[in-house]
Amino acid sequence: MQKGIELAKEAVEEDKKENFQHALELYLRALEYFGTHLKYDKNPKSREMIQNKFKEYLDRAEYLKGYLNGRVPAEEASSTQNGAAAAKPRGGGGGGGGGGGDSKQDEMDKMKSSLGSAILEEKPNVKWDDVAGLEGAKDALKEAVILPVKFPQFFTGKRKPWSGILLYGPPGTGKSYLAKAVATEADSTFFSVSSSDLVSKWLGESEKLVSSLFSLAREKSPAIIFIDEIDALCSARSDSESEAARRIKTEFLVQMQGVGHGSDDKRVLMLGATNLPYALDQAVRRRFDKRIYIPLPEAPARASMFKIHLGDTPNSITQAEFDELGRRTEGFSGSDVSVVVKDVLMQPVRKTQDATHFRKARDPETGKEMLAPCSPGEPGAFAATLQTLADKGLAGLVHPPNITFRDFEQVLLRARPTVSADDLASYEKFTSEFGEEG
Repeated sequence: MQKGIELAKEAVEEDKKENFQHALELYLRALEYFGTHLKYDKNPKSREMIQNKFKEYLDRAEYLKGYLNGRVPAEEASSTQNGAAAAKPRGGGGGGGGGGGDSKQDEMDKMKSSLGSAILEEKPNVKWDDVAGLEGAKDALKEAVILPVKFPQFFTGKRKPWSGILLYGPPGTGKSYLAKAVATEADSTFFSVSSSDLVSKWLGESEKLVSSLFSLAREKSPAIIFIDEIDALCSARSDSESEAARRIKTEFLVQMQGVGHGSDDKRVLMLGATNLPYALDQAVRRRFDKRIYIPLPEAPARASMFKIHLGDTPNSITQAEFDELGRRTEGFSGSDVSVVVKDVLMQPVRKTQDATHFRKARDPETGKEMLAPCSPGEPGAFAATLQTLADKGLAGLVHPPNITFRDFEQVLLRARPTVSADDLASYEKFTSEFGEEG
């Protein structure tokens, strides 16, 4: 999509200069990129926006092709909504002087439309209760996001809501998951932005995209701008970095200084997440009012995570066994717990696949007859494999057994945490210097 936008902008400029042959070529190349993007874009709002642009540029390309072949008179040129066809081919020579009046506003509108896909239209359906532990971080986010919208009368005089919150900590501890909960619970426009949305190869365009992002957020306030892995955009400045990278950071600093100021109806919260807090530029770090450490989960939180990830999958795990799993996984992140559960969920399938004997049973929910794997000595056991049952047309009757505590024990024998003690020490040092516990 980004490449298509770049080519379309070049086409519009050539169109305005009346270089119609070159403009046509650029329009056609842009349409190829937009067409490829539409094959993979699953977001209905984004698809609709791109399809509208596709039609505009296609109409203009068809007109230019007809004009260049002498089949279409110049008087029949028609403008598109975004100005792509505003420059109409003319037979005479004069006509180059009318392109600058609204070009700045047109450029801003185009950039804002290119950021439209960053707006999260559908709620992720992650509630506060779905986030195990992290009560301090949730309270801070509620203060910054929920209270100012639902209870604006609380924030009068010198009492102002937070304008910037940085979530930092080891990978897999739930920083992005917390952002999903914010997007679900907050009655605000949520922008989920990555570095690819804001970085352009064209000189000067990246900082314009940053400016457009904040401008669009203020227009749609109350709004939240969430940037995951913010260190990729706002790392510490150095002599070896490029001029373009330095200009992006400068624009971020300028825009963040303005976020949260002014009238309450222009409320914008900047929410950042990073695994590398020390890599952030110190000026960017200062502009986050609160810097919250998202640590590895404690044993009770890990127990809750096991239960949440297992969900309604048939199992025989008791609450005491969930608590024991929490105690046995010291040093595991939320992501590590998720990987363990994914592995455990496959254990019954593996048992069924390797089984040499099956027996008839009743589905406890539906009461229908089914075939379950069993040991050779069980009553009613008969020799069979998954393949032989499938060959006899009985595949639909086979059901894997319920998940047991033993399945977890087997998986935990080979599972390892992904966060080292040295990593944790660096996060704790940063917290003692600049942050607070979540």
